[in-house]
Amino acid sequence: MRTSNDKTEGAAGGQGNVVAHQYATFFVGGMLFGIQVEMVQEIIRYQEMTRVPLSSPIIEGLINLRGQIITAIDLRRRLNIAERPKGELPMNVVVRTPDGIVSLLVDAIGDVIEVAQAQYEDTPLTVDESTRAVVQGVYKLKDCLLLVLDTDRVVDVAAVRSVAA
Repeated sequence: MRTSNDKTEGAAGGQGNVVAHQYATFFVGGMLFGIQVEMVQEIIRYQEMTRVPLSSPIIEGLINLRGQIITAIDLRRRLNIAERPKGELPMNVVVRTPDGIVSLLVDAIGDVIEVAQAQYEDTPLTVDESTRAVVQGVYKLKDCLLLVLDTDRVVDVAAVRSVAA
């Protein structure tokens, strides 16, 4: 696998260029999501959390990552998906945002995949409205859609509060 996040390759016959992007993928509620690889700091197993009284319902709590206190956002709650079954622990996808480092709680981790810009489309109207609100677009893959998360929108807790109010 190549390590470049965006690259240009000559197309057959010199007819143009293909731009490819790499995404770290994960599953939430049976859907495949992706975040640009360069935004992901690390992926870690479930960590014990400290609840935050009176916080937004999407905030599961705070985790201590090697001395750094990080907010953990439950993507199931953020996307209005049913709660995780009892006994199933989420994984942490630790991402860098303009507001700092945040952990996104997901069901399972996928692979790092590379997709061509030609596979990209706007988010279809068939995608649930709460999911569409935090998805930039989709890539059509062989067996499914890759929904590309807009991490700025995902971590915008104020937007969730205003919708719930």
